[in-house]
Amino acid sequence: MSAIIWAVLGYLLGSVPFGIVITRALGLGDLRQIGSGNIGATNVLRTGHKGAALATLLLDSGKGAIAVLLARWLGGEGAAIAAGAAAFLGHCFPVWLGFRGGKGVATFLGTLLALYWPVGLAACATWAVMAAIFRISSLSALVAAGLSPVLALLMGRPGIAAAALFMAALIFWRHKANIARLVSGDEPKIGGKS
Repeated sequence: MSAIIWAVLGYLLGSVPFGIVITRALGLGDLRQIGSGNIGATNVLRTGHKGAALATLLLDSGKGAIAVLLARWLGGEGAAIAAGAAAFLGHCFPVWLGFRGGKGVATFLGTLLALYWPVGLAACATWAVMAAIFRISSLSALVAAGLSPVLALLMGRPGIAAAALFMAALIFWRHKANIARLVSGDEPKIGGKS
């Protein structure tokens, strides 16, 4: 029962669309009408406001981490995994936006860092290396997401591996259009126009 309650709370926390809140507060317009229309940090960067993009990245990753840490503190490890996965789900399908949200990469990374920091750190490092080499956010996200369940399993964390696999599968599904553009060579670079 505790895990279900924490999953609901994690989902509600994950549903907060920080990218939209920040861009509106700064007078940058409706993020859903800018660039790709996504509510995440990569699209916020397309507004040209690096500070807003960084704040969105930190808050979107932070909501996953906070959900995990609070649930672990008050409900144990099972509650933490449920809350983290639900926070990620909340970002992708937020109740406040008619279930049309972001792709979940920052929330995924924050959740992994809080669930088991070596896996989270490895995923972040994978994203950063891929981004530095290829300058394509979606490719970086897909590689980091794809490797994380394997890394969690290799590190002896099967519960976290299962959560990472669930989140990675959803990241791949949410990136269907990006994958098509990657194959055709039309995917925009980080900081470029969509």
